[in-house]
Amino acid sequence: MIDAALLEKLKAYDTPTICNALEIIDPARRLTGFTIKPLVCPFPQLPPIVGYAKTASIRSTHAHELDPKKVREQRIGYYEYIAGTPAPGIMVIQDLDGPDAGFGAFWGEVMSAVHKGLGLLGVVTDGSIRDIDQWAPGFQALAGSIMPSHAHVHLADFGKEVRVAGMLVRSGDLVHADRHGAVTIPANLVEKIPAACDLLARREAVILEMARAPGFNVAKLREALAKQDEIH
Repeated sequence: MIDAALLEKLKAYDTPTICNALEIIDPARRLTGFTIKPLVCPFPQLPPIVGYAKTASIRSTHAHELDPKKVREQRIGYYEYIAGTPAPGIMVIQDLDGPDAGFGAFWGEVMSAVHKGLGLLGVVTDGSIRDIDQWAPGFQALAGSIMPSHAHVHLADFGKEVRVAGMLVRSGDLVHADRHGAVTIPANLVEKIPAACDLLARREAVILEMARAPGFNVAKLREALAKQDEIH
């Protein structure tokens, strides 16, 4: 579990800044750990969310293969899982229907309300969502598409490793997400994030201050870049 004050601090940064900070701390993070395919965000005005991944997978192009009793048991087990520790949680759901991913929406008015009520902050999925106007207020969503029907949508599994929009996620991973996409933050790097974000802000301020001032030109840009290199 990450210190609550540190989690709160991470909310102050947008997801691109978190990605940049991770690149400073661990250069290998330039190529891994974040979503690399476009996702729809119906609520771009919502602030960043930070929480622990609750993972699941779904299908919707054929009916559930379990009998009704087993389906109910699976669903209750799923709800117990997402409501458990660590918290707060962020759902990360992979649609297993390949080229038909998003055929049926697992997410809508009811599921967004249920998950919000159980303490989750939002969902990142390559599947589809619907009921945008009836969606639980404040519950963030990044989805592969927006579709009208739920078709035969059902849980395939939960608590396992998933890959959503190119981002590999394991249950319990720390996830940061906003309108731009999502990124996982390794536990051994999380405490270094605020200092890296502060360094980024100070370096960028030198460029931005000159670029936004009257009379900006290449000579001043060269001067700003030199000053930026001196900031550590």
